[in-house]
Amino acid sequence: QVQLVESGGGLVQPGGSLRLSCAASGFTLGYHGIGWFRQAPGKEREGVSFIKTSDGRTEYADSVKGRFTISRDNVKNTVYLQMNSLKPEDTAVYLCAITYSLPVALTPVMYDYWGQGTQVTVSS
Repeated sequence: QVQLVESGGGLVQPGGSLRLSCAASGFTLGYHGIGWFRQAPGKEREGVSFIKTSDGRTEYADSVKGRFTISRDNVKNTVYLQMNSLKPEDTAVYLCAITYSLPVALTPVMYDYWGQGTQVTVSS
């Protein structure tokens, strides 16, 4: 059974940093990418970043480019999201997900398995 567990969220002041982790288990082959998404209260789920399994290609939403960095540790089966220069508008539940579809994109409906999410709150 596929399992994704996020961690690393919390409360941080504007301009601060957090590193989120997504630990994956229950599968070994076949998925094409892991993505990070976020959902704020009353808003739709939006794609933040993904990393493609085959070649490590990454993509970011315009709102986080230059501030967030996605990376992976294949030995630990863990994907990270380093978030710097955080803004109040980054406040949301952050979720990771895997996709077996191609092409890999920041489209939530294309993802097959989801974690429960971790809360990120940016506030002074």
